[in-house]
Amino acid sequence: MNQTLKALVVACASAACLQGCVPLVVAGAATGVSASIDRRSYGTQVEDSEIEVRIMSQINKQLDEKAAISTTSLNKWVLLTGQTSDEASRLQAEKIATTTPNVRKVFNEVTVGWPSTVGNHASDSLTTSQVKSRLFNPNVPGISGHNVKVVTEFGVVYMMGLVTEAEAKIAVDIARTTSGVKRVVNLFEVLSNEEMQRLDAKAANPATTPASPPAK
Repeated sequence: MNQTLKALVVACASAACLQGCVPLVVAGAATGVSASIDRRSYGTQVEDSEIEVRIMSQINKQLDEKAAISTTSLNKWVLLTGQTSDEASRLQAEKIATTTPNVRKVFNEVTVGWPSTVGNHASDSLTTSQVKSRLFNPNVPGISGHNVKVVTEFGVVYMMGLVTEAEAKIAVDIARTTSGVKRVVNLFEVLSNEEMQRLDAKAANPATTPASPPAK
């Protein structure tokens, strides 16, 4: 990890994202949801950003050159992707995430091996863009790309978000049939149709009552 990146992580963590600091992404390619129409409350969106920065700060501090890891948090569910030099470092990264305040669940998809290359990053970014583009296709009913976060690592697509069972199926089918996708990992937090209607209504009218997805 070069000194510039390490300094950015420390600076962001110190500010605790209160001034809009953007979480550092070390490996992988991800796209998120629009803050204005997110099914998460604004407070939860801020917490997710803080969680990402805190985890990355500790990973860079404790593992340094042993890891090239990306952290993605959505509704306090955390996805770890990337590579470490050994199994002990992979497990340490998971421990860091699970002991971070407000984290509800951790998915450790970090692998042991060489870090992703520039070529891999470019390919993963393209795959992510293609999946998101198809999710936003107005001719595909039943799903909105605004509600799905896509992370790609070595051609494996991870999907996160607050969705219904039907929405999850549509999103996964879209990803599976996208060029360049080797495998799809479904990490959606599935809610009932009734709960989703309540969240969508509150997200559309944030001035009424804060939208707060259930913390399980």
